[in-house]
Amino acid sequence: MVVGGAVVIGALVYHSLESSPSSGASPGTDTADPDPAVPDTADPDTAGSDTSSTAADGDRRPPHPPGGDQGAHGDRDVADGAVPDGVTAFDDEYPGVANLNADLLAALRRAAADAADDGVEIFVNSGWRSPAYQEQLLQEAVSTYGSESEAARWVATADTSAHVSGDAVDVGRSDATEWLSEHGAAYGLCQIYRNEPWHYELRPEAIDDGCPRMYADPTQDPRMQR
Repeated sequence: MVVGGAVVIGALVYHSLESSPSSGASPGTDTADPDPAVPDTADPDTAGSDTSSTAADGDRRPPHPPGGDQGAHGDRDVADGAVPDGVTAFDDEYPGVANLNADLLAALRRAAADAADDGVEIFVNSGWRSPAYQEQLLQEAVSTYGSESEAARWVATADTSAHVSGDAVDVGRSDATEWLSEHGAAYGLCQIYRNEPWHYELRPEAIDDGCPRMYADPTQDPRMQR
């Protein structure tokens, strides 16, 4: 009986402890972790910009610009325009920078110098590209998005791409795209496509008149219809 009673008493004590609030929490307080660990999957070069999987106009956005932040990995070659992480407009030892249109590069360098005064560093994620590199990116986009028509919303053909002609630059990181969206027109630097906040081209008239209205995506650009 003594043993049995001890067992009963022990069970009651255990049950009481199990049903009591944890130490430090008042009765009725939710004791769940208020800040559960969630994996951070945000892309470091696009965090803070509108790069959600579903854009405001219902369009899917890639997490980073085609070819951007990939460097010379795999079969991508610096000679074809691939750039490593951390390249800026002043690193003209890279063909992706050196082969940009001279006026575009000069404007980008002026903007980068002034952005630096605001504590913002503008990186070149992609600039000039060889036709072969552009075609590679297009085929990758077709594989990713499942059709040429969908891929065309993100990657132009080698014949129509402003990157191949040296007239476009993809910039990063998010603070740089935000800075350029606010100040770029003063340098003639304009975002051309609403779905590509990283893609900038030179529009000298923007210095006086402001940047032209953006196309929804490259398929709306008449230059892409050639």
